[in-house]
Amino acid sequence: MSRKLFHIFNYSFLTLLGLMMFLPFMNVIAQSLSSAGAIDRGEVMFWPVEFTTRYYEYVFDDVSIWRAFSVTVYITVMGTLINLIMTASLAYPLSRQEYVGRTYILIFVLMTMIFSAPLIPQFILMREVGLVNTLWALMLPTAISAFNLFVLRSFFAQIPHELIDSSRIDGCSELRTLWSIVLPLSKPALATVGIFYSVTNWNKYMDALYYINDVKKYPLQVKLRQMLITDDLTDTGNLAFEAASQSVQGVQMAVILVATIPIIMVYPFLQRYFIKGMMIGSIKS
Repeated sequence: MSRKLFHIFNYSFLTLLGLMMFLPFMNVIAQSLSSAGAIDRGEVMFWPVEFTTRYYEYVFDDVSIWRAFSVTVYITVMGTLINLIMTASLAYPLSRQEYVGRTYILIFVLMTMIFSAPLIPQFILMREVGLVNTLWALMLPTAISAFNLFVLRSFFAQIPHELIDSSRIDGCSELRTLWSIVLPLSKPALATVGIFYSVTNWNKYMDALYYINDVKKYPLQVKLRQMLITDDLTDTGNLAFEAASQSVQGVQMAVILVATIPIIMVYPFLQRYFIKGMMIGSIKS
Protein backbone atom coordinates (compact mmCIF):
# COMPACT_ATOMS: atom_id res chain seq x y z
CA MET A 1 0.00 0.00 0.00
CA SER A 2 2.79 2.39 0.95
CA ARG A 3 4.61 1.55 -2.30
CA LYS A 4 1.45 2.29 -4.30
CA LEU A 5 1.09 5.66 -2.56
CA PHE A 6 4.71 6.39 -3.30
CA HIS A 7 4.18 5.72 -7.02
CA ILE A 8 1.06 7.93 -7.06
CA PHE A 9 2.93 10.74 -5.34
CA ASN A 10 5.97 10.23 -7.55
CA TYR A 11 4.01 10.31 -10.81
CA SER A 12 1.94 13.29 -9.63
CA PHE A 13 5.04 15.24 -8.64
CA LEU A 14 6.86 14.48 -11.90
CA THR A 15 3.75 15.36 -13.95
CA LEU A 16 3.39 18.66 -12.12
CA LEU A 17 7.11 19.39 -12.55
CA GLY A 18 6.89 18.57 -16.25
CA LEU A 19 3.87 20.85 -16.74
CA MET A 20 5.67 23.71 -14.96
CA MET A 21 8.39 23.46 -17.61
CA PHE A 22 6.25 22.57 -20.63
CA LEU A 23 3.39 25.07 -20.32
CA PRO A 24 5.56 28.23 -20.37
CA PHE A 25 7.26 26.83 -23.46
CA MET A 26 3.84 26.28 -25.06
CA ASN A 27 2.95 29.88 -24.22
CA VAL A 28 6.10 31.12 -25.95
CA ILE A 29 5.22 29.08 -29.07
CA ALA A 30 1.62 30.34 -29.02
CA GLN A 31 2.66 34.00 -28.73
CA SER A 32 5.15 33.64 -31.56
CA LEU A 33 2.33 32.45 -33.83
CA SER A 34 -0.43 34.86 -32.74
CA SER A 35 -1.41 38.28 -34.07
CA ALA A 36 -0.27 41.51 -32.41
CA GLY A 37 -3.86 42.34 -31.41
CA ALA A 38 -4.41 39.01 -29.67
CA ILE A 39 -1.13 39.34 -27.74
CA ASP A 40 -1.93 42.92 -26.67
CA ARG A 41 -5.40 41.87 -25.48
CA GLY A 42 -3.89 39.02 -23.44
CA GLU A 43 -5.90 36.33 -25.22
CA VAL A 44 -2.97 34.01 -25.93
CA MET A 45 -2.37 31.15 -23.51
CA PHE A 46 -1.22 27.81 -24.91
CA TRP A 47 -2.65 27.92 -28.42
CA PRO A 48 -2.13 30.51 -31.21
CA VAL A 49 -4.89 33.11 -31.65
CA GLU A 50 -5.32 34.63 -35.14
CA PHE A 51 -2.50 32.50 -36.50
CA THR A 52 0.37 34.32 -38.23
CA THR A 53 4.00 33.62 -39.14
CA ARG A 54 5.01 37.26 -39.68
CA TYR A 55 7.32 37.28 -36.64
CA TYR A 56 9.37 34.43 -38.04
CA GLU A 57 9.45 36.18 -41.43
CA TYR A 58 10.86 39.25 -39.68
CA VAL A 59 13.42 37.18 -37.76
CA PHE A 60 14.60 35.31 -40.85
CA ASP A 61 14.82 38.58 -42.83
CA ASP A 62 17.00 40.22 -40.17
CA VAL A 63 20.65 39.98 -41.22
CA SER A 64 21.95 40.66 -37.70
CA ILE A 65 20.09 37.63 -36.30
CA TRP A 66 21.53 35.34 -38.97
CA ARG A 67 25.00 36.76 -38.26
CA ALA A 68 24.61 36.11 -34.52
CA PHE A 69 23.24 32.64 -35.30
CA SER A 70 26.28 31.79 -37.44
CA VAL A 71 28.62 33.02 -34.67
CA THR A 72 26.84 30.80 -32.15
CA VAL A 73 27.00 27.76 -34.45
CA TYR A 74 30.72 28.36 -35.00
CA ILE A 75 31.36 28.69 -31.27
CA THR A 76 29.35 25.55 -30.54
CA VAL A 77 30.99 23.35 -33.18
CA MET A 78 34.57 24.59 -32.91
CA GLY A 79 34.39 25.15 -29.15
CA THR A 80 33.01 21.66 -28.46
CA LEU A 81 35.71 20.12 -30.65
CA ILE A 82 38.40 21.98 -28.69
CA ASN A 83 36.72 21.00 -25.41
CA LEU A 84 36.69 17.29 -26.27
CA ILE A 85 40.28 17.23 -27.54
CA MET A 86 41.67 19.10 -24.54
CA THR A 87 39.59 17.23 -21.96
CA ALA A 88 40.35 13.78 -23.38
CA SER A 89 44.07 14.62 -23.67
CA LEU A 90 44.22 15.44 -19.96
CA ALA A 91 41.75 12.82 -18.71
CA TYR A 92 43.62 9.90 -20.27
CA PRO A 93 46.97 10.27 -18.43
CA LEU A 94 45.09 11.11 -15.22
CA SER A 95 43.19 7.82 -15.50
CA ARG A 96 46.29 5.61 -15.71
CA GLN A 97 47.98 4.50 -12.51
CA GLU A 98 51.48 4.45 -13.95
CA TYR A 99 51.78 8.21 -14.52
CA VAL A 100 53.72 9.91 -11.71
CA GLY A 101 52.29 13.11 -10.27
CA ARG A 102 48.73 12.62 -11.44
CA THR A 103 47.44 12.99 -7.87
CA TYR A 104 48.90 16.48 -7.61
CA ILE A 105 47.38 17.46 -10.95
CA LEU A 106 43.99 16.10 -9.83
CA ILE A 107 44.18 18.19 -6.66
CA PHE A 108 45.06 21.24 -8.75
CA VAL A 109 42.07 20.60 -11.04
CA LEU A 110 39.81 20.03 -8.04
CA MET A 111 40.81 23.43 -6.63
CA THR A 112 39.48 25.11 -9.77
CA MET A 113 36.02 23.72 -8.90
CA ILE A 114 36.16 25.54 -5.56
CA PHE A 115 38.04 28.73 -6.38
CA SER A 116 37.51 30.70 -9.59
CA ALA A 117 39.67 33.49 -10.97
CA PRO A 118 38.44 37.05 -10.26
CA LEU A 119 37.03 38.87 -13.25
CA ILE A 120 39.48 41.80 -13.43
CA PRO A 121 42.72 39.72 -13.43
CA GLN A 122 41.08 37.36 -15.88
CA PHE A 123 40.20 40.23 -18.21
CA ILE A 124 43.73 41.68 -17.96
CA LEU A 125 45.17 38.27 -18.83
CA MET A 126 42.88 37.96 -21.84
CA ARG A 127 43.87 41.44 -23.00
CA GLU A 128 47.58 40.76 -22.60
CA VAL A 129 47.43 37.59 -24.70
CA GLY A 130 45.40 39.40 -27.37
CA LEU A 131 42.16 37.45 -27.10
CA VAL A 132 39.85 40.39 -26.33
CA ASN A 133 37.34 41.02 -29.11
CA THR A 134 38.07 37.67 -30.75
CA LEU A 135 35.91 34.55 -30.79
CA TRP A 136 38.82 32.60 -29.28
CA ALA A 137 38.04 34.42 -26.03
CA LEU A 138 34.78 32.47 -25.90
CA MET A 139 36.39 29.09 -26.48
CA LEU A 140 39.97 28.81 -25.14
CA PRO A 141 39.56 29.97 -21.49
CA THR A 142 36.85 27.33 -20.95
CA ALA A 143 38.55 24.58 -22.96
CA ILE A 144 38.51 22.17 -20.00
CA SER A 145 35.71 21.87 -17.47
CA ALA A 146 36.82 20.24 -14.21
CA PHE A 147 33.49 18.43 -13.80
CA ASN A 148 33.57 17.00 -17.34
CA LEU A 149 37.21 16.07 -16.86
CA PHE A 150 36.34 13.91 -13.84
CA VAL A 151 33.45 12.27 -15.73
CA LEU A 152 35.71 11.36 -18.65
CA ARG A 153 38.57 10.28 -16.38
CA SER A 154 36.22 7.92 -14.49
CA PHE A 155 35.19 6.34 -17.79
CA PHE A 156 38.78 5.97 -19.04
CA ALA A 157 39.82 4.39 -15.73
CA GLN A 158 37.37 1.51 -16.30
CA ILE A 159 39.08 0.44 -19.53
CA PRO A 160 41.10 -2.71 -18.67
CA HIS A 161 44.81 -2.15 -18.15
CA GLU A 162 45.51 -5.35 -20.07
CA LEU A 163 44.03 -3.75 -23.20
CA ILE A 164 46.27 -0.70 -22.86
CA ASP A 165 49.30 -2.88 -22.18
CA SER A 166 48.54 -5.01 -25.25
CA SER A 167 48.52 -1.95 -27.48
CA ARG A 168 51.87 -0.86 -26.03
CA ILE A 169 53.37 -4.31 -26.63
CA ASP A 170 52.18 -4.07 -30.24
CA GLY A 171 54.18 -0.85 -30.59
CA CYS A 172 51.47 1.80 -30.23
CA SER A 173 52.52 5.17 -28.85
CA GLU A 174 50.44 6.77 -26.11
CA LEU A 175 48.77 9.06 -28.66
CA ARG A 176 47.95 6.12 -30.94
CA THR A 177 46.60 4.15 -27.97
CA LEU A 178 44.36 7.07 -27.03
CA TRP A 179 43.13 7.63 -30.60
CA SER A 180 42.72 4.01 -31.76
CA ILE A 181 41.87 2.14 -28.54
CA VAL A 182 40.54 4.43 -25.81
CA LEU A 183 38.42 6.94 -27.75
CA PRO A 184 36.49 4.36 -29.87
CA LEU A 185 35.55 2.55 -26.63
CA SER A 186 34.46 5.81 -25.01
CA LYS A 187 31.72 7.01 -27.38
CA PRO A 188 29.00 7.14 -24.66
CA ALA A 189 31.20 9.21 -22.36
CA LEU A 190 32.34 11.48 -25.18
CA ALA A 191 28.73 11.99 -26.29
CA THR A 192 27.70 12.86 -22.73
CA VAL A 193 30.52 15.31 -22.21
CA GLY A 194 29.97 16.65 -25.73
CA ILE A 195 26.33 17.48 -24.89
CA PHE A 196 27.42 19.30 -21.74
CA TYR A 197 29.99 21.30 -23.66
CA SER A 198 27.78 22.04 -26.67
CA VAL A 199 24.92 23.35 -24.51
CA THR A 200 27.37 25.53 -22.57
CA ASN A 201 28.89 26.88 -25.79
CA TRP A 202 25.47 27.48 -27.33
CA ASN A 203 24.42 29.53 -24.31
CA LYS A 204 27.61 31.63 -24.13
CA TYR A 205 26.50 34.97 -22.75
CA MET A 206 28.58 36.55 -19.96
CA ASP A 207 31.92 35.83 -21.65
CA ALA A 208 30.67 37.58 -24.79
CA LEU A 209 29.58 40.62 -22.77
CA TYR A 210 32.99 40.82 -21.10
CA TYR A 211 35.32 40.19 -24.03
CA ILE A 212 33.47 41.07 -27.26
CA ASN A 213 33.14 44.72 -28.28
CA ASP A 214 32.27 44.31 -31.95
CA VAL A 215 28.50 43.87 -32.42
CA LYS A 216 29.18 41.79 -35.52
CA LYS A 217 30.79 39.15 -33.28
CA TYR A 218 27.92 38.94 -30.80
CA PRO A 219 26.55 35.41 -30.34
CA LEU A 220 22.84 34.74 -30.50
CA GLN A 221 22.30 34.91 -26.74
CA VAL A 222 23.67 38.47 -26.56
CA LYS A 223 21.54 39.44 -29.55
CA LEU A 224 18.55 37.91 -27.78
CA ARG A 225 19.33 39.93 -24.67
CA GLN A 226 19.55 43.06 -26.82
CA MET A 227 16.08 42.40 -28.20
CA LEU A 228 14.46 41.30 -24.91
CA ILE A 229 15.83 43.89 -22.51
CA THR A 230 16.31 46.94 -24.68
CA ASP A 231 13.48 46.16 -27.17
CA ASP A 232 16.02 47.05 -29.84
CA LEU A 233 14.34 45.52 -32.90
CA THR A 234 15.18 48.12 -35.48
CA ASP A 235 18.95 48.50 -35.15
CA THR A 236 19.55 46.84 -38.49
CA GLY A 237 17.39 49.23 -40.48
CA ASN A 238 14.88 46.49 -41.29
CA LEU A 239 11.68 48.41 -41.99
CA ALA A 240 9.58 45.28 -42.28
CA PHE A 241 8.93 45.51 -38.55
CA GLU A 242 7.18 48.89 -38.75
CA ALA A 243 5.44 48.07 -42.01
CA ALA A 244 3.91 44.91 -40.64
CA SER A 245 2.85 46.55 -37.34
CA GLN A 246 4.19 43.56 -35.50
CA SER A 247 4.15 42.94 -31.79
CA VAL A 248 7.50 43.42 -30.05
CA GLN A 249 6.63 40.59 -27.70
CA GLY A 250 5.73 38.31 -30.61
CA VAL A 251 9.10 38.93 -32.28
CA GLN A 252 10.88 38.32 -28.97
CA MET A 253 9.10 34.99 -28.55
CA ALA A 254 10.05 33.99 -32.11
CA VAL A 255 13.71 34.83 -31.44
CA ILE A 256 13.62 32.78 -28.22
CA LEU A 257 12.43 29.75 -30.17
CA VAL A 258 15.00 30.27 -32.92
CA ALA A 259 17.69 30.34 -30.22
CA THR A 260 16.33 27.31 -28.36
CA ILE A 261 15.05 24.75 -30.87
CA PRO A 262 18.37 23.94 -32.68
CA ILE A 263 20.13 22.82 -29.49
CA ILE A 264 17.04 20.84 -28.40
CA MET A 265 17.01 18.99 -31.74
CA VAL A 266 20.53 17.68 -31.10
CA TYR A 267 19.55 15.87 -27.90
CA PRO A 268 17.41 12.99 -29.35
CA PHE A 269 20.28 11.87 -31.59
CA LEU A 270 22.65 11.57 -28.61
CA GLN A 271 20.14 10.47 -25.96
CA ARG A 272 21.11 6.78 -25.88
CA TYR A 273 24.80 7.66 -25.53
CA PHE A 274 23.94 10.30 -22.96
CA ILE A 275 22.08 7.91 -20.62
CA LYS A 276 24.70 5.17 -20.95
CA GLY A 277 27.56 7.61 -20.46
CA MET A 278 26.05 9.12 -17.34
CA MET A 279 25.43 5.71 -15.76
CA ILE A 280 28.94 4.44 -16.43
CA GLY A 281 30.60 7.73 -15.58
CA SER A 282 28.85 7.78 -12.22
CA ILE A 283 30.72 4.62 -11.08
CA LYS A 284 33.83 5.68 -9.22
CA SER A 285 36.92 3.50 -9.05
